[in-house]
Amino acid sequence: MQLIKVFSVIYLTAVCAAQGGDDPEDVTNVFRDVTPTTPPITTAYVPPVPSLQQQSAWLDVFPSEKVVLNCSVAGSSDWSFTWSRSGQDIQASDPSVSLSAEGSVLTVTADAQTSSGSYSCKGLHKTKGVTTPESNTLKLTVYPNVPKPTLSQSPDYAEMFPKETVTFTCTVDVSSEWEYLWYHNGIEIQAPNGNSFRIDSIDHPHSGDYHCKAKRGSFYTDDSNKTTLKVSDPPKPFLKVLTPWEEVFVNETVDFGCEVDSPDWAFTWYRNQVQIKGDPYLSPDRDEPYFNITSITQDYQGGYACKAHLETRGVISEFSNTVDIIVYENTPKPTRSKNPGFNPMYVGETVNFTCNVNVSFGWEYQWYKDGEAVNPTGKSIIFNLSLSDGGKYGCTARRGESTYTDISNVKQQEVLEIPVPSLKKTTPWSDVFPAESVKLSCEMNDSSSWIYTWYKDGQKVQADGGNGATLSISSASSVHAGQYNCMGHLKGRSVSSSKSSGFDLTVHGEKPSVTLTQDPDYKVMFPGESVSFSCDIGVSSGWKYQWYKDGQRLGHSEKTYQIHPIGTTSGGSYECRVQRGTDPGVTYSSQPISLKVENNKPKPSMTQHPNVDKLYTGEPVSFECQVKLSSGWEYSWYKDGNRLSVDSSTYNIKDAKLSSNGIYKCMARRNKTMYDTEDSDERLLTISEIPVPSLKKVTEWLDVFPAESVTLSCGMDGSSDWKYTWYKDGQEVQKTPDNNVSFDLDASTLNIYSASSLNRGQYSCSAKLKSRSVNSNSSSGLTLSVYDTTPRVTLMQNPSHEVMHTGDSVTFSCHINVSTGWKYLWFKDDSPLAESGENHNITSVLTKNTGSYKCQTKRGSSAVFHSSHSQAVKLDVKERPKADIILLTGWSEVFSTDSLVLKCGVQNSQDSWNYTWFKENQPIDVLPSEKHIVTPQNDPDQSQYTCRGIRTGRPSYSKISDHLRTKNLLLKRRVLLSISGCIFFGIIAVFIGCIILRFTRKPAADEYKPEEAELFARMDQIKDRDDAPCPLVQYITDAALNASPKEGDENGTICSETTPLPITSQEEQVVTTESQDETDNNGGLVSFKQ
Repeated sequence: MQLIKVFSVIYLTAVCAAQGGDDPEDVTNVFRDVTPTTPPITTAYVPPVPSLQQQSAWLDVFPSEKVVLNCSVAGSSDWSFTWSRSGQDIQASDPSVSLSAEGSVLTVTADAQTSSGSYSCKGLHKTKGVTTPESNTLKLTVYPNVPKPTLSQSPDYAEMFPKETVTFTCTVDVSSEWEYLWYHNGIEIQAPNGNSFRIDSIDHPHSGDYHCKAKRGSFYTDDSNKTTLKVSDPPKPFLKVLTPWEEVFVNETVDFGCEVDSPDWAFTWYRNQVQIKGDPYLSPDRDEPYFNITSITQDYQGGYACKAHLETRGVISEFSNTVDIIVYENTPKPTRSKNPGFNPMYVGETVNFTCNVNVSFGWEYQWYKDGEAVNPTGKSIIFNLSLSDGGKYGCTARRGESTYTDISNVKQQEVLEIPVPSLKKTTPWSDVFPAESVKLSCEMNDSSSWIYTWYKDGQKVQADGGNGATLSISSASSVHAGQYNCMGHLKGRSVSSSKSSGFDLTVHGEKPSVTLTQDPDYKVMFPGESVSFSCDIGVSSGWKYQWYKDGQRLGHSEKTYQIHPIGTTSGGSYECRVQRGTDPGVTYSSQPISLKVENNKPKPSMTQHPNVDKLYTGEPVSFECQVKLSSGWEYSWYKDGNRLSVDSSTYNIKDAKLSSNGIYKCMARRNKTMYDTEDSDERLLTISEIPVPSLKKVTEWLDVFPAESVTLSCGMDGSSDWKYTWYKDGQEVQKTPDNNVSFDLDASTLNIYSASSLNRGQYSCSAKLKSRSVNSNSSSGLTLSVYDTTPRVTLMQNPSHEVMHTGDSVTFSCHINVSTGWKYLWFKDDSPLAESGENHNITSVLTKNTGSYKCQTKRGSSAVFHSSHSQAVKLDVKERPKADIILLTGWSEVFSTDSLVLKCGVQNSQDSWNYTWFKENQPIDVLPSEKHIVTPQNDPDQSQYTCRGIRTGRPSYSKISDHLRTKNLLLKRRVLLSISGCIFFGIIAVFIGCIILRFTRKPAADEYKPEEAELFARMDQIKDRDDAPCPLVQYITDAALNASPKEGDENGTICSETTPLPITSQEEQVVTTESQDETDNNGGLVSFKQ
């Protein structure tokens, strides 16, 4: 396209130059010398009237909106323009306007104060200085305020229901060309363009606030007022029965009412989910919420419901609740019940008769006694019985005016007088001693379930359990004396008798006391001993004695009971009882005495204090002998079988000696019965000399360095009962700020946490028992040496090459010249490495192993001592050079050979190398060589090849090369060359064909050419016109010359190809040459009409 424009400029310039002669003043002079065929016509030049047009879509705008006006002169661009507003010139400095370069385009930014008015323009010729008349005018109106749309809703119900249709209308009452934006709950929604927004089937999500606003270009109005759309489900009707019951009988009336919370609803009625219509006996009114069945039959039994309708809006509610109407064909028979259900009953009791129809409700009841109506009446009748109320009772029921039941079953009710109780005594006497028992009984002359209440002197007292027919006083006292009566009460009923006749009871002030004594009074006795019990009562006479052991009566009735000798079965609880009369319940017992008989002869327990197995000379020791059972014992002591002259329960040794060693025991004897115990267990008393403590080193070494820690321990045969004192060179060691010494809890361990010359010397210790005042002699000594300086550490490298290559191995060794127990720390570039002992090995170095290496030693566990660092040894690791394979067989040889020549080289290396070759990772048995030839004979399987460089210097070998697979390389190259050749010659052929076609194509005949508008005025039209422009100037404008070429449709690309060779694998890249020819032919062929 650019070439077309250039050729056009050249052509027109040539035409103008050929016609214009040598006058350079004006290109239009080329026409002055043309001899006219007709006489010249002289006309005055009349400037054209500019045309003022609006480029914006509207001329009534709002503040900040822009309006664009265009002023133009038809057929010419040599004009500049001036503008006026309402007759006043518009200056370029006016901030509310902007002009294009020549003033042809005026952009007005609306301002209500100054921008309104009628706009016009004038043109001024750039070269002739001619001014045109004023153009047509355009009136611009600027409104002072931003408009606010008005939002309306149709229909405008306060509440709408799902599936109804609603339309919102947004109106701006000024200007035009508005686009409308719609918002739901403040969020813009997508709606068809227009001032109406319609929702055809609303649902609950559509509820909310709606508003709108309008825009025109980039100008937006204010938001409209908000309209709230409320979407609710239609109200659910409530169906209720207006008559009193839902269970009815044939011919009764049933009325329904259907209730809705809001007015204007119509109603339809349903039985068993089927609408009721067409029934001659049922005619529900759709406008009324009532439905009546006047004389029901069983055909109308079922579940009734209703629906509500807004017929003008097409809204139907859901079903109301369902009311089930049950229709009974026959009237029921009442059931009669009585509470309480006793028969007979007694005068004064309350009875409740109840009549009940268990089908439906709303019944009225009538009672009958012996066939006569009872008044007042009702469902229940309650009254207090008298003798005249005995008889037969029944009832009937009715509902409304037409429904009556049969009479219920009748039943006889008996009424009796209440009997008087009889009180009787069962105890033989009426005067008793305290703690004696008394028993009385109360009886009625019938067999009913009576409960009895007892009274003493008119006050209620507690009877025995059960029905209270007996009153028992198990232990009489003065408070029990008085007159006793009883009354009867029917269980579970409000029937009470009158009181019985009285009974007077006398109680003495004190009960007799019985005393039991034992001689001897030992609590525990042993077989062979004797004992005697005596029973005594200090009041009255005529008593009989009974003896009991463990609650079992013994066959003895005397006042005294003896046991001689005591046997193993004699132990137990003994008591005696006294009795008078024949009633065994009138008995007085003594306090029990417990006699315990030990079957086995007692054995004293002997204890030692202090209770330790080992005692040391000079310590005090005592023994104690004790019989834990009973009392009255005397003791005897024995040592090594010989009796000692001691008879107390303790034996003391104030100052133990080695001669105090021996076996000790004791025994006991009871003084009243002369009964001897067994001997106690023997106790061996061992007296030993005080041992000497053992001093040991906890730290493995006793030659230490300044600030190193040392620990010594002192012990006594593994015992923890001792505490220790430490000495250095015979002087007690005290903890001071200078000697850096500390002790554990018992001082069994001495810790020097930072050794110095002050700590040199011989150390010993002594011990003292914690619980007793026993002190040992001092232990043997241990000598501690403290060096004056820290040790020296040396680091060595093997091999000691200054430069290593990746894959080499290297070992660092760390040496220290003094003492033992060292552990080794390793560092690289002052960063710690993992501990690896005295040697640090790198089996295969990498470039990242380059750095400065050091070592350090340490020893100790809790307080670790570190030596100084060794000297630094620098390790420099360089990347081992890598071999690579080059294919020497060229593209030009692919059709003349069947072999491939491979060449191995070491990358970026100037050294001299030999090379070894590998096939499928196995060495090839050939002499080391730089080249290797692959033929179908030595490689029929087309294998994978690698190579490696070797030499005598360092590095002695290179990295192995990448793999090269020879599979089908020659065939692939041949195919690629064939394809590339075809593509290349095809492109050449297309290019030549385009050229031939361009030059051999003929223009169409004139008769077939469409009539075209002339681009230029003819010579005879313009030669006499002074203002006629040159055709070149009229046709070619600045905008056309400066326009940038368009891509695709204006850049002509002729026969260009980019032909990359296809590469489908790593091996094919070796034999592929990328070729890319990019040819950009910008040009074309231009034809002008002559």
